[in-house]
Amino acid sequence: MHYPTGDIFIGEIIGTGLLVLLGAGVVAAVLLPHSKAKAGGWIVITFGWGFGVLAGAYTAGPLSGGHINPAVTVAIATTDDGDWSKAPVYFAGQLVGAMLGAVLAWLVYWSQFSANRDKERAMPTLGIFSTIPEVRSPVANFVTETIATVALVLPVLAFGLTEGLGTSGTQTLMVALLVVGIGLSLGGPTGYAINPARDLGPRIVHQVLPIPNKGGSDWGYSWVPVLGPLTGGFIAAGIFAVAF
Repeated sequence: MHYPTGDIFIGEIIGTGLLVLLGAGVVAAVLLPHSKAKAGGWIVITFGWGFGVLAGAYTAGPLSGGHINPAVTVAIATTDDGDWSKAPVYFAGQLVGAMLGAVLAWLVYWSQFSANRDKERAMPTLGIFSTIPEVRSPVANFVTETIATVALVLPVLAFGLTEGLGTSGTQTLMVALLVVGIGLSLGGPTGYAINPARDLGPRIVHQVLPIPNKGGSDWGYSWVPVLGPLTGGFIAAGIFAVAF
């Protein structure tokens, strides 16, 4: 389906913004001091991100198809029926939306970020916005992000072959549940970016926001959650083209 360029840009801003608002919001809720959801745990975080995908993709769907992820855009543009001409518009909307969502999450938790001023007990805040590997090994982390993204994008492409899933809206629900499953199963090593915009946009925002005791933005690692998911998107498209 072909969408107008302006609709794509606006749709991806709104959809990716909702994704990151709810995703970064749930991590802030679980990690920041003085939050009612503090110490809610990994299951809470994975479901929060899944619901973020649900809200973002459903909302953006009528305007742009609801990619809300450059890895998905890359895979769709790479397939036989793909069209690269509007991919830059998707990428721009996704990055702007991710940054906007991160700013909104920061505003929601303004008081909690402000309470994180005690230098002796302050927690680094980058993990609220972007991913941090549990064990830093760039090659292994890259492989993890690539595989996890294939596990996301290949089913997304395959779902499109089942008649009625897209028009009924069930496809978006299935993708949201898939993201929860990936977080539970494959998210432990890196925090499962599986989406370049979701990681890069908030990392930029973390760099510039006046957050107390925020720590560094870890730009040395930032290439992994960008190139890993993009690689996974290309691989998923290749598998799809051969197998389906």
